[in-house]
Amino acid sequence: MRLINAFVIDNGRLQQVSVDHPNDLEKVLPVWVDLHGQTLEERRWVEQRYGVRLPTREELTDIEASARYYEDDGGVLNIRTDFLLDEDEVSRNVPVAFVVVKDLLISVHDEDLPVFRLVRMRARIRPGSLSDAMDVLLDLYSTDAEYSADALESVYAALESVSKWVLGKNLSDADAARALESIAVEEDLNGRIRRNVMDTRRALSFLMRTRMLKDEQYQEGKQILRDIESLDNHTAYLFDKINFLMDATIGFININQNKIIKIFSVAAVAFLPPTLIASIYGMNFKVMPELDWTVGYPFAIILMILSAIAPFLYFRHRGWLE
Repeated sequence: MRLINAFVIDNGRLQQVSVDHPNDLEKVLPVWVDLHGQTLEERRWVEQRYGVRLPTREELTDIEASARYYEDDGGVLNIRTDFLLDEDEVSRNVPVAFVVVKDLLISVHDEDLPVFRLVRMRARIRPGSLSDAMDVLLDLYSTDAEYSADALESVYAALESVSKWVLGKNLSDADAARALESIAVEEDLNGRIRRNVMDTRRALSFLMRTRMLKDEQYQEGKQILRDIESLDNHTAYLFDKINFLMDATIGFININQNKIIKIFSVAAVAFLPPTLIASIYGMNFKVMPELDWTVGYPFAIILMILSAIAPFLYFRHRGWLE
C-alpha cells in the first residue's frame, strides 16, 4: 500500500500521481502531498525534497496553542488539527499535521480519514474547484464541518430512538440499563464533535490572521466559520436533550426501585397485626381462652387472617397498591 499520496492539478481537477521512489517527487510539482502512516524513510524523502521538517508522532498530540499554530522564520506554516473519525464501534479524534511551504500542502496523519477520501473524490469530479494548496486546505476544513454535521444527524436519530424507548410505558431496569448505555455513547460522540469543530474554528481563525489567503479564500473561510457556529448550537441542544433523557431514565429506575420498596413496606404493615395476635396467643397464660375453649386456636388463626386482610383492603381502597 502506497503511504505517500501526491496530487497535482490537471485541467482543474485533482489528480493523484505515483510516488514509489524519491526520484518520483522530483518529476512532479504537486499542490498536496499526503503522508498516511509514513515510515521514517518516507518522511526523509519528503523532508529532503522540500526542505521542511515534518512533525513527529509525539508532536502531533501536543495541545499547546503555541505549538499547534505557528509560522517559522522561513515562512513555513505549521498547523495541528484534530479530525473526527466516526466508526460503528468507536469514535475518536485523529490528530493531523499540516505544513504549508510555498504552494505546497503537506499533511501527516497515522490513520486514513473519510474527510480526506471525500476531498480527493470531489476534486476529481469537480473541475476547477481547487487551484492551489490553500484551496485544498480550506476544502479539507469545509468537508470536516460537513462530516461533523452528518455525525450530528446520526446522534439526532439515535437519541430519537432512545427517546421513544425511554418515554414509552413499562420501562424495565434492563431496558433502562441499555438506554443509559446508548445515551452515554451518543454523549461521547457529541462531545467529540464539539471538540472537533472547536479545533477547526481555531485553525481557520489562525489562517485568516496570517493574511496568506486570497480574497475568495478569505470569504470561504468566513463561510466555514458560520457553518461551524451553527453546529455549536446543535451540539448545545443535544447536550440538553442527553441530560433530559439521562434524568428521565434514572427517574424510571428510581420508580421501579420504589415499587419494590413499597411491596416490602405494605407486607410489613399488613403482617404486623397477625404477628401481634400470634405473639399474644403464644404466651399461653392460664386465663387465655384456648386452654378452656375448644375452638380457641382456630379462632386465633381466623383472627390473624382477618387482621392481615384488613390492611390490604384499606390500602387498596386508598389506591396505594396501584
